Amino acid sequence: MTGAVPDPLPGWLAEARRVTVLTGAGISTDSGIPDYRGPNGVWTRDPDAEKLVTLSYYVADPGIRRKAWRMRAEMRSADVAPNAGHRALARLGEQGRLHALLTQNVDGLHQAAGSPPGTVLELHGTVHAVECLSCGDRTSMDDALARLDAGEDDPACRVCGGILKSATVSFGQALDERVLAAAAEAAADCDVFLAVGTSLVVYPVAGLVEIAAAHGARVVIVNAEPTPYDDLADLVVREPISTALPRLLGTA
Repeated sequence: MTGAVPDPLPGWLAEARRVTVLTGAGISTDSGIPDYRGPNGVWTRDPDAEKLVTLSYYVADPGIRRKAWRMRAEMRSADVAPNAGHRALARLGEQGRLHALLTQNVDGLHQAAGSPPGTVLELHGTVHAVECLSCGDRTSMDDALARLDAGEDDPACRVCGGILKSATVSFGQALDERVLAAAAEAAADCDVFLAVGTSLVVYPVAGLVEIAAAHGARVVIVNAEPTPYDDLADLVVREPISTALPRLLGTA
């Protein structure tokens, strides 16, 4: 079934008690954070922007790093807050129906909306921390941006002098195997797997849909554009996420 949120909801969805959710950039667009691959996405409008999140370019080119740091500083001043989609998932957790919240996003808006940190798996890391690519030392993004304010345009690691980068997974970097294993376990152990605002083209995360379906879960996809897994889904919703998700989850 593809289209609007059905009314009434299918019994299997309304009665679901172990819902695993996978979210992508689309859930945060109503918070003012653009997605990547959509019609108005960051990479659609500026293909060179993808270099900022590609490890090989970031390491090799100080100019790319300086541009990335300027972008992070600009994002700091943005007025970004959770939207109705984030809040709907937080309420699902309050109802005791949220098994796990797997997110490809690095913005921390699920936690800000009230989803318990213990239920959130940040598959692609977080923009709120900074890591050294050489020694692994980890500090806060606020600390790094304070150094930018003080005049450094490409701050180096204070421990070893190595290159600093936001603690996010860039293209060319492997996902944390422990986080990915926990996500796969959550996908295999749910009665409904809900994919929200994700194009489902980036692997291995996109493969979580197959894991869920193979273990008997119903699959629901909420995304503006078609995904490679629409034919596998029991329900595909094309309505805007902020309005669709509260009705879909019965948290409106």
